[in-house]
Amino acid sequence: MDILFLLIPLSVALVLLILGGLWWAIHSGQFESLESEGARILDDD
Repeated sequence: MDILFLLIPLSVALVLLILGGLWWAIHSGQFESLESEGARILDDD
């Protein structure tokens, strides 16, 4: 039962960290043009 006092805050912190990373990725433009990134891999340099 004592382990729940450790696991619950850790899981909440992990969820907040994941949501913060997702929020940062969306607002920094990571998902602006998905088609061009797929085509960039196929282009020769």
